[in-house]
Amino acid sequence: MRTGLAGWMFAAPALIVLGVFFGLPVLAALLLSLTDFDLYALADPGHLRFVALGNYIDLLRTPLFWKALGNTLYFVVVGVPLSIAVSLGAALLLNSPVTRMRALFRTALFAPVVTTLVAVAVIWRYLFHTGYGMVNWALAQAGVAPVDWLGDPRWAMPTIMLFAVWKNFGYNMVILLAGLQAIPQDLYEAARIDGASRWRQFLHVTLPQLGPVLLVVGVITVSGYFQLFAEPYVMTRGDPLQSTVSVLYYMFEEGFKWWNLGRASAVAFLLFLIILAATALLLRGGRRKELV
Repeated sequence: MRTGLAGWMFAAPALIVLGVFFGLPVLAALLLSLTDFDLYALADPGHLRFVALGNYIDLLRTPLFWKALGNTLYFVVVGVPLSIAVSLGAALLLNSPVTRMRALFRTALFAPVVTTLVAVAVIWRYLFHTGYGMVNWALAQAGVAPVDWLGDPRWAMPTIMLFAVWKNFGYNMVILLAGLQAIPQDLYEAARIDGASRWRQFLHVTLPQLGPVLLVVGVITVSGYFQLFAEPYVMTRGDPLQSTVSVLYYMFEEGFKWWNLGRASAVAFLLFLIILAATALLLRGGRRKELV
């Protein structure tokens, strides 16, 4: 009992900090989502009313919320596999024995992760500008008509997705590179003795050994991509035709444009439940593969 008490005493400072700066705000936001807290209630608490699940029901009846959820799911379903594939490809190249100056390339590929997102997003806006962007200039040299990348609903979200993959793949690359370096070389030697080609070594040695690492990377990437906000906020402001409005962007507008803080809190908890469900599915799928 003394040992357990001593452990709780050592952990108490950290638990208090977590409770004050994380637990209490989350609880306050949950209570806020059950009220109609808005600009009028902010000026006079007497206007505050308890609406129970009214905010959640209203959200499920709002077409814009479903459109934002659809845009976010599209971004996640397409962007997550693309991001992991690019990260794995870069990690394989850096782990290759023929690669030289690995430290330089590792730093260069990781650099987008630590750059300021807003500044880089502004640069990408100019790169994909319809009239004088470098991308359309390169297409014109090949005889292709200019594309309205950020003004066409068909191309706006893929453009943002491409930017997000470029911005974030370096983080997963470092994790996957560590996983590749932890794979015993004896497995590759045994596979080569059995006559396995490079592709078969990748399928039957690399991917199975990377399974737990890929699961961690998948969970991190899915939870991060569901929280899409800064990219559409800087590059398109949710346009054109609301094709780039994400759930988090919709929450921002509800809370800080229309001052419907109760509805904004409800959006936050709905998004939390969606991320929790997606993460649980990934973990369950990973456990089933381990059992097989």
